[in-house]
Amino acid sequence: MLPSPLVDVDRQLRLLTANAVDVISEADLRTKIEREAPLRVKLGIDPTASDVHLGFAVVLRRLRTFQDCGHKAVLIIGDFTAMLGDPSGRSATRPQLSKEQVDTYAESYVEQIGAILDMSPERIEIRRNSEWLARLDMQDVLRLTSQVTVARMLERDDFANRYQSGAPISLMEFLYPLLQGMDSVEVRADVELGGTDQLFNLIMGRHLQQRAGQEAQVVLTTPLLVGLDGEQKMSKSLGNYIGVNEPPNEQFGKVMSIPDELLPMYITHATAWAPEKIDEVKHDLANGALHPNAAKRLVGRTVADLYHGAGAGDAAEGEFDRVHKDKAVPSEMPEFALPSGTLWADALVATGLDPSKREARRSIEHGAVKCDGDPVTGDGGVPDGTHVVQNGKRKWARITVA
Repeated sequence: MLPSPLVDVDRQLRLLTANAVDVISEADLRTKIEREAPLRVKLGIDPTASDVHLGFAVVLRRLRTFQDCGHKAVLIIGDFTAMLGDPSGRSATRPQLSKEQVDTYAESYVEQIGAILDMSPERIEIRRNSEWLARLDMQDVLRLTSQVTVARMLERDDFANRYQSGAPISLMEFLYPLLQGMDSVEVRADVELGGTDQLFNLIMGRHLQQRAGQEAQVVLTTPLLVGLDGEQKMSKSLGNYIGVNEPPNEQFGKVMSIPDELLPMYITHATAWAPEKIDEVKHDLANGALHPNAAKRLVGRTVADLYHGAGAGDAAEGEFDRVHKDKAVPSEMPEFALPSGTLWADALVATGLDPSKREARRSIEHGAVKCDGDPVTGDGGVPDGTHVVQNGKRKWARITVA
């Protein structure tokens, strides 16, 4: 538990800026804190998927730190901008979504975010940016576009790279940073948080606030957590993620699978530890006092406890050892009933052991699928009866075929 709202200024700055990438600027943040009035700390979320993962939790945890220091979270649900598509950090435009999809994802996001943020009314304000963006007319849009040049827009790395490579950029995409910046004007943000891929958009908010006669918001960015593959940022679409709603056994097992070189990043950004403990554990890891396997176990227990309560981590570690050291079958696993004659590829998809038939056939070809301990060969029918099916090291299901 972080300190009460009566945290002194120096301690607040230490907590709020620890391991951040960009702070523009710390002097401005100090000035705002010294006024002794709760800051309005904005975080914009475009609900484009159903699950919140540890990568997204990095910036949510930073927002929670602001709350614990006595400040107010202003959560912007980008229901309007999610339907446009933003290419930030991508080489192409993000697919546009329907209003129904966005509403479904938004509801799921808010429910999961409650596991991280303080949802009491005095600590959070939740807004949808359709409140002000949906009512813009053509005159409003043209007035907005007049406040920034094309040259300024091309300062954004992903736009510049696509322009130089000849990849198409629509004028609508140029509008996205302006709309996000307009959110800051509408809610009069004192601070805006985001990942490093959002830096340009956050600075645009400062620019538009100044043009509107407001004091510019402080911009604070957090790093993008690298996923389980050790290469790309954590993303559900890439399958390299750890979800905050996943069972503790799954969370622990996934943490144990991360490459050793990612440990300092996960210690820093996935544990919600105080800066002093983060420094201590990283120091022990660097000088060999803490073995990488022990560090992964520590992080895995911490993650499970964070999202499932005290003791969940120890239980998950015990189950992990039972399955992976003692080679035992997990004590708990999802159960499914399938009709007689179900093919293996269909069974793996139906049980969630593989995301698609193509992936299921690849798993079978690589010998990753076992039925009651024996490798599955070929995509024939699953035998009638009840079976324990394993795909890889961590995916299990009990299926009854009849």
